[in-house]
Amino acid sequence: MHLCKKLRLKVNITTLFCLLSLAVFSQTVRKYSNEFMNIGVDAAALGMSSAVTAHTNDVNSGYWNPAGILNLEDNQLALMHSSYFANIANYDYAAFAMPLDNRSAIGISLIRFAVDDILNTTQLIDAQGNINYDRISLFSTADYGLTFSYARKLPVQGLNYGINAKVIRRIIGDFASSWGFGFDVGVQFETKNNWKFGVMARDITTTFNAWAIDEEEFAKIQNAVAGQNQELPETTEITIPKLQIGISKLVDFNVDYTLLTAVNLNVRFEENNDIVSSSFASINPALGFEFGYIDMVYLRAGVGNFQNELQIDNTEQLSFQPSFGVGFKYNGVQIDYAFTDIGDQSIALYSNVFSLKLDLSIFR
Repeated sequence: MHLCKKLRLKVNITTLFCLLSLAVFSQTVRKYSNEFMNIGVDAAALGMSSAVTAHTNDVNSGYWNPAGILNLEDNQLALMHSSYFANIANYDYAAFAMPLDNRSAIGISLIRFAVDDILNTTQLIDAQGNINYDRISLFSTADYGLTFSYARKLPVQGLNYGINAKVIRRIIGDFASSWGFGFDVGVQFETKNNWKFGVMARDITTTFNAWAIDEEEFAKIQNAVAGQNQELPETTEITIPKLQIGISKLVDFNVDYTLLTAVNLNVRFEENNDIVSSSFASINPALGFEFGYIDMVYLRAGVGNFQNELQIDNTEQLSFQPSFGVGFKYNGVQIDYAFTDIGDQSIALYSNVFSLKLDLSIFR
């Protein structure tokens, strides 16, 4: 019987690992809420360490800065897939954008980050200590982000703005689920000599998530660890605003060659391990380059995610995340690849990313 108790404890901990994340909802305002929406999309952008706020100008602008979709000349479609943690988690992205007229454009994008087919072993051992493998079931934990984008030109020459309306859906099997809503606002300005400036305010109104928790399912794992009862957590969370400021410059060389240089300042209104940090805000810079040949072949590089990491001896060491990318575009089809953690310089969630972009005019 003592052995069965130990086995029951081990089995319940498997599912408890997935469900204990609910306990962090006890704080209404969290530093890291809906973080799957901050991973990034498009291998071309990730190859430049995401320093694209100022110059993003295609269907992926719905994510990076919605003002950028005004540069579309025709309808565009984008797709991306990545696998994390030895293919345990999957990250999928699809987007579509189109111009409405010569002064406005719209777009829609969907992000899914999920771990599928998780074993639910909470019912493996019954009250009498009997093991029944038929009582094992599967569930998934998935996060969805649906974004609607609208952009319009302002009366000032070269000045555009865009707005995102976001719907967040998060599901943890039958145990808990949430709905969230928020808004982003982006602005871009281009000068006559190819300087570009951009500002992207994410979750500008704060993004609110409301959770519904199945209390019966929660009760099954509430006492999995003896003497450490889990209280039913709060059911609301708020994602605080973030600000991204960018500047870029495109230089042409001998008609066939171009060099794009971009810098971003990513601002969170909290104190963390960023290279510049205070009680009011923390700033993390990113630098990216793109070398192009005849608007067909691209080489990209970047560095970002500078962090002051605390070491075992209580000293701090600066870490960073370098990236590299290549791209090929021909006849309305663009394929991009990014390797986003060269030399394993940081603890990155992802490394190899592929993406596809299509100008739908090729089907006409």
